[in-house]
Amino acid sequence: MPIPIPTLIPIPSISPIPRPAPRTVLLCCPSLVQAIGDETNTIGLDGLAERCAKYYKQGARFAKWRAVLKIADGGPSLEAIESNAHGLAAYAKIAQDNGLVPIVEPEMTLGEGEYTIEDTSYWSERVLTHVFRHLNEQNVMLEGILMKPSMCLPGLDAPSASPEEVARWTTQTMLRGVPAAVPGIHFLSGGMSEEEATLNLQALQEACPNAPWSLTFSYGRALQSATLKAWGGDPNNKQKAQDILSSLAKANSEAQLGKYTGPHPAAGGGRILQALRTGGAGKP
Repeated sequence: MPIPIPTLIPIPSISPIPRPAPRTVLLCCPSLVQAIGDETNTIGLDGLAERCAKYYKQGARFAKWRAVLKIADGGPSLEAIESNAHGLAAYAKIAQDNGLVPIVEPEMTLGEGEYTIEDTSYWSERVLTHVFRHLNEQNVMLEGILMKPSMCLPGLDAPSASPEEVARWTTQTMLRGVPAAVPGIHFLSGGMSEEEATLNLQALQEACPNAPWSLTFSYGRALQSATLKAWGGDPNNKQKAQDILSSLAKANSEAQLGKYTGPHPAAGGGRILQALRTGGAGKP
């Protein structure tokens, strides 16, 4: 007998969010029958309605579908944009039809290259335009979705941008690409450090205080990295790790309200992905 999903997360204020088992495959252009570089398309629509219905009966109320697009080498191809936009919209419609709130995640993944923050803004806006065209064609109720995009950041081989620059280009992109009917934009942390993610979130509120949607966060690594480091697999460090996680959540909660003043519980550090690879920004 299936275990009700809420029993796996025994916290009344947290709603479970299952991922409807999509997978990412290399994208091919059917008309050319060849791979288009290393671009990808997320698939998994077959049987999705049945899975969503099952998840709802188990207590789920949200679902998430992630589509990854790359800016390097001249930006994502039209085939990649269209394939992923279609998949996101079809999933969103199926999720809504089965009582789930779809979290729509068109991620402009942070990658190698010297592309600028302006380049990221341009491609992000283009992708959002295609995504919402497909959402409208699928008759998705925009008031019943949540967006999870990335902030506008320069490539890993370009100098980092200030929080003010990130906020200016990100809010401009969202204002141009996301209809006001959408209730919330929940940014992913996208390889930023813990402090950088919080400062950028705070700057978003200052740059667009009258935004038509909530500008908030759905961070993974920016909440987990310092927490896991503090824990280190040692049960004796459990309380220390929980305290750091609570402090990081509090800092970002304040930032999404425009009320963060610091100090940060995990101060310092640049974009995490730059630190994890060689030859990135700041190379000699």
